[in-house]
Amino acid sequence: MHVLFSNPPWWDGTQRVAGADGQNIDLHVAGVRAGSRWPFTMTLREPPDQFGYGAYLPYPFFMGYAATYAAQHADARVTFRDSIALRESYDSYLAFVLAAQFDAIVIESASPSWPHDEALIRVLDRIAPRTRIVVTGPIASKGEDLLRRLPIHACVRGEYEKGVVRALRGESGMIDFDLLTPEEMNAAPFPYFDALHAHRYLDSNPRGVQVPQAQVWSSRGCPYKCIFCVWPATMTGNDPDGTGKRTVRHYSAEYMEAFLSEIVGRYGFRSVYFDDDTFNLGSRHVERMCAVMRKIGLPWAAMCRADTSAMELWREMKDSGCYGVKIGFESGSQTVIDTIVNKRLDLMQAREAVAEIKRVGMTVHGTFTYGLPGETHEQMLETRRYAESLGLDTRQESGCAEIEGTPLHTLAQGGPLPRYSGARTDAAGYVRGVDGRIKYEQLASSLG
Repeated sequence: MHVLFSNPPWWDGTQRVAGADGQNIDLHVAGVRAGSRWPFTMTLREPPDQFGYGAYLPYPFFMGYAATYAAQHADARVTFRDSIALRESYDSYLAFVLAAQFDAIVIESASPSWPHDEALIRVLDRIAPRTRIVVTGPIASKGEDLLRRLPIHACVRGEYEKGVVRALRGESGMIDFDLLTPEEMNAAPFPYFDALHAHRYLDSNPRGVQVPQAQVWSSRGCPYKCIFCVWPATMTGNDPDGTGKRTVRHYSAEYMEAFLSEIVGRYGFRSVYFDDDTFNLGSRHVERMCAVMRKIGLPWAAMCRADTSAMELWREMKDSGCYGVKIGFESGSQTVIDTIVNKRLDLMQAREAVAEIKRVGMTVHGTFTYGLPGETHEQMLETRRYAESLGLDTRQESGCAEIEGTPLHTLAQGGPLPRYSGARTDAAGYVRGVDGRIKYEQLASSLG
């Protein structure tokens, strides 16, 4: 059996903008799908089939792990193709699929890219009718409807190593959550890397990255229940309304040392980025990863919370090579944090953490979201003022995207949720949207 693990192209026309010289230029709109918690579109100078290094490109973690797992457990010949990283056109992608004659194609999707992916699935069925299509990703929250309407063999909910193996062995229809145990996770093969893709991936924040960069996980999951957060609700857990139990599973120090040693030795990475949902959940894990990175000997960065590890560990991270961290603040209004986002973050404590991180010599990239359900215009301005007061090196501001399977999507579909007492999708001025870039552009003019 020959199986393609596919992150297909996602192109959406052109967008005319004013260039630096005042002349209008046409940029190409391209999407980021697998590997991103909130798939979205961006503009690129390069057209399809031309790659330009420097834009944000996340490694497709779930797909990378599932590809090597299937090769080991499903007696399958696996091909991995990240068309987003290759920047290939739809024509080039379809020609590749036709030439290879795959028995099955695994596609990860979410609502921002779904109109394109649905159309592509219909094309694949037409040109390769004997190929079984397996759909994964957050869009699988709508799996029963997809199976009724589309030529799909199976739809897998949640992280999909074991579910895809079941589909490749013949199981069809809806395959529900079947997550790896911590023991299975640490016994699984390393995620897929090859020379074609390895050096394409880049996240230039936090400031200080050296390229080529390896993007990795040291854990899966997050116990917090932010209203818009996709992966803990739909991939590493099944918690669409924020009332369920969310768990965290860590990779061992031994697994991470072996994994990082292998890919650094093979591909010559010069820095490492830990793109965990929350890298610093607990001081013991941070201490173990710091010890690993001392052995690896490369500069590194991580996605963190401001309040989940001891303050003195920022210095330990710095001393083991960490040059910077990303921290999610989401809002600068404590009321919004407490009653809408349900982030359980003290903004004063977060401010103190930023000061300490900067004091020990690391950079800080902060993330903020606007247009939450029930958020007032003044609260959005409060977020802008808070962000500007922190002394961050860089920051990301986006519109709050509504992705299927999250508490925000559940709220919009079914009404109030007790954990999110201030969240109202019928509030005046609330704009629904699945693409955070587009939604932010709609809001930005009112934020100054």
